[in-house]
Amino acid sequence: MSKLKIAIQKSGRLSEKSLDLLKDCGIKISTSNRKLRTESSNFPIEVLFLRDDDIPQYVEQGVADIGILGENEVWEKNKDVTSIRQLGFAGCKMCLAIPKDEIYTDLTYFEGKKIATSYPTILRNFFQENNINVKIEEIGGSVEIAPSIGLANAIFDIVSTGSTLLTNGLKQVETVVESQAVLIGNQNLDAEKQAILDRLLFRIEAVKQSSENKYILLNAPNDKLDEIITLLPGMKSPTVLPLAEKGWSSVHTVIKEDTFWDIIEQLKAFGAEGILVLEIEKMIL
Repeated sequence: MSKLKIAIQKSGRLSEKSLDLLKDCGIKISTSNRKLRTESSNFPIEVLFLRDDDIPQYVEQGVADIGILGENEVWEKNKDVTSIRQLGFAGCKMCLAIPKDEIYTDLTYFEGKKIATSYPTILRNFFQENNINVKIEEIGGSVEIAPSIGLANAIFDIVSTGSTLLTNGLKQVETVVESQAVLIGNQNLDAEKQAILDRLLFRIEAVKQSSENKYILLNAPNDKLDEIITLLPGMKSPTVLPLAEKGWSSVHTVIKEDTFWDIIEQLKAFGAEGILVLEIEKMIL
């Protein structure tokens, strides 16, 4: 039987998050004495641990069938692969930064200036789209030091907290793009491997839905049920059960994480009591 070969970053936060996703999908992977290759004991999948910037090439060539990496690396390498789906973790911003004492107005500031970066393709495309001519100095690391040693006037790099910029006397002035982990695939998977991928995507969707939703139970006065139910559509509609106490019902439903607190406040305003909020382990739509 065929195995689906998945490439993930061999170390770092993205690697751990990728392994966590496979674990949440019920896929058992041995990571003791980390090798460059391992297999699942309960799912037809083989894991290859690679450098993240090599993954697009290996997926394009079919060395790996699919891969998990940051979108920024997919854009930068520009290989002939399919972006299957965003995964919702390992988010980051890619920003332009200049010396903190410089006065910044808009993108025309960069006209004719030299910018240091490890992502020349993304940067070049960005400035071409904005009709601004810049000089790009490609370097492999320690991008933040470039302006202070006279190598460049500005930098383009991944920014998380911004503390590294401040330490090096820089300030962020433009966010060029935001990136997150993405699942990519080879464009010529055979039917058997595509079927395995479909099984994996089904599991990933269940994990993603569970992380984005909460299960809530509450006691509601019957005279406010209509108003409360309009707030809680759930997957189809809320479950409503009568309580032993006359005039009250128990309401069970699922709500989105990003609207959770606003809805809770409105429920309280309609007289809801005893609100319980539970994590969802898996959610199958």
